Amino acid sequence: MGERVTTPQPVSAGGLLDLIRSGRANTRAALQRATGLSRSTVGQRLDLLNRAGWLRHTTGTSTGGRPSERIAFDPTHASVLAVDLETRHARAAVLDLTGTIIAEHTGPLDITEGPDHVLDHVTRWFPDLIAAAGADPSRVCGVGLSVPGPVDWEVGRVVEPPIMPGWDRYPIRERLQDAYARHVGASLEAGPVPVLVDNDANLMALAEQQANHRDCCAFVLVKVSTGIGAGVVVDGHVYRGIDGGAGDIGHIRVHDRADALCMCGSYGCLAAVASGRALAKELSGADGNAASGSDVRRLLAEGHPDAIRLAREAGRRVGEVLVTVVTLLNPGVLMLAGDLSGVPFMTGVRELLYQRAMPRTTANLQIVTSRLGDHAGLIGAATTVVEHLYSPARADARLARILTQSGRP
Repeated sequence: MGERVTTPQPVSAGGLLDLIRSGRANTRAALQRATGLSRSTVGQRLDLLNRAGWLRHTTGTSTGGRPSERIAFDPTHASVLAVDLETRHARAAVLDLTGTIIAEHTGPLDITEGPDHVLDHVTRWFPDLIAAAGADPSRVCGVGLSVPGPVDWEVGRVVEPPIMPGWDRYPIRERLQDAYARHVGASLEAGPVPVLVDNDANLMALAEQQANHRDCCAFVLVKVSTGIGAGVVVDGHVYRGIDGGAGDIGHIRVHDRADALCMCGSYGCLAAVASGRALAKELSGADGNAASGSDVRRLLAEGHPDAIRLAREAGRRVGEVLVTVVTLLNPGVLMLAGDLSGVPFMTGVRELLYQRAMPRTTANLQIVTSRLGDHAGLIGAATTVVEHLYSPARADARLARILTQSGRP
């Protein structure tokens, strides 16, 4: 039998947009070379993108002949709303399509009060945020939500979250869409506003990798706050595992603390002995006045000696687990983030990693701390929305709807 011959499919308008957004082709000639399409076909595809308002055009530098027209994605034609839920507070922001924060609000919010209260509460912030950003509510193209628990990405639901009672398999996407419709109104397109939900460490990892380590093809971020979790980015894409459980290192068992009860109900988990919650529990009995990871962060900033000692010990605990993570994934960058990610904690991580891991494993490893800080979750949530909505297939579907609604064939 002969080999099956597959005929390449012509590149759509969404495919051209992908080339433009990535910087692989930013002139008509470059788009023709990259796709093999004729000049007229490229022109027709670009016309669709222009009519939707997704592109901007500038004149390039002349090299003696006629200056070439440069084509770029216009990040101001729409806005994204992002929400980052922590255990005791939340952040929300309006961002443009490059992930630049235009307006932001932070307020206290207890995640244990349940999804109905929390989602309705943060959605009430949206109208003022949109107004503060000077954005058009009809041009909000999506909402990204960061949560401190494992998420089934395909359905947008949290699955068995240890520190989010009442959230297990709750229909977050649908509830947030309903609340958005009540408090804000219509989105750019007819129907419910698109809502994407993911784990906080995943979104922080994506934001940090895209912003500061784009050339790193294997990137790991470890967030240590009230809980402990990791986000993994491989070749520019978040690795979530088969059902969103990848990176949940806080529930790996440590060998010598079988007495430590974790929020998940098991004993001996890493989070039960090395998280911000675990340290706060120890410090509360040592005149530290701590109840959460954010309180431990404050004590570390104040130079509290017991907080510094415990943070270094916690770093060694986490470093013991990261020896296996680094050996398995061989990342180029290991980033530490969250309330505990200061010098004492990093020192403990480094001690264990360099002591236990093979030199070959750490020879090209950078161990760094977060560059985006408290904004990483917001930027990652917005980035996920943009990558989702402007992927080639979804961009084509959205173009068809936008042009039909505008009365243009």
